[in-house]
Amino acid sequence: MSVIAFLCPGQASQVVGMGKDLFDAFPEARERFQQADEIMGAPLSQICFEGPEETLKQTKYTQPALFVHSAIAADILTGKGISPAMTAGHSLGEYSALYAAGAVDFDAALEVVKVRGEGMQFSGETNPGTMAAIIGLEEQQVREVCEKASSAGIVQPANFNSPGQVVISGSVAGVQRGMELAKEAGAKLVKQLVVSGAFHSPLMEPARDSLFNALDNLHIRTPNCPVYANVHAKPLTDPDDIRQALKEQLLAPVLWMHTIQAMVADGGDTFLEIGPGQVLTGLSKRIDRSVQSAAVGTADALDNLSGLLE
Repeated sequence: MSVIAFLCPGQASQVVGMGKDLFDAFPEARERFQQADEIMGAPLSQICFEGPEETLKQTKYTQPALFVHSAIAADILTGKGISPAMTAGHSLGEYSALYAAGAVDFDAALEVVKVRGEGMQFSGETNPGTMAAIIGLEEQQVREVCEKASSAGIVQPANFNSPGQVVISGSVAGVQRGMELAKEAGAKLVKQLVVSGAFHSPLMEPARDSLFNALDNLHIRTPNCPVYANVHAKPLTDPDDIRQALKEQLLAPVLWMHTIQAMVADGGDTFLEIGPGQVLTGLSKRIDRSVQSAAVGTADALDNLSGLLE
């Protein structure tokens, strides 16, 4: 019997057209998108389905769009009798993972995601920064690179995504110095990312008060299964611990590789990515080839699950 984990993607997985096939195929998707448009006070469904890409890429829309898409996929899977034994989400995806685990209600969680997206977009505009992917260095090497580069400006690891793939984040000067030092340290590839802010760094501080206030008012239940937190890669079931982990996550690195390793160690053997794209599926395969990984964020994939779950 498969031990199923739901994985929920974060920013960079959005794509114009996302969720349209779900909307056309499933009544629950139509209901969720209608709710989302009302909560957002904006035509989020239209932005997802038709773009333009520049609008969908705005953090204040990207984050709610991803949450809604993953939530719908979770609803459809649950309706088919497929429930996770554990969940996790990458950055914004952690909110989707909590919804998939039954810890938060759709409308209340989307309200918080709306605040988070707006706050992080504002932070990116107030404190301009950037991010860069570093391929081919060990974790400790990247930490040392960031420490040395911090003399030029703020820079720290933001995402430990898979073996040899770390994203750094901070001020433009700090990240660019980090990129230079990473190359000197022998990185195979160093690439600046096209992002609207220095996510998971101290430059997100302007989003803190509004997000923390929203989280303090969010009703969090004991989830139906453990939710693995970005900040320490440990399974959480206590609502207060979950709330604290969501707060810390804003400025702290995403320990994604450690999260997948912990889920595998705890018995997870079938990882279903519920959201647009297959970024996390690719990372799972790089982290541990022994587990079954599949992206099930489309209507076709959700209709053809039988072979996966035997």
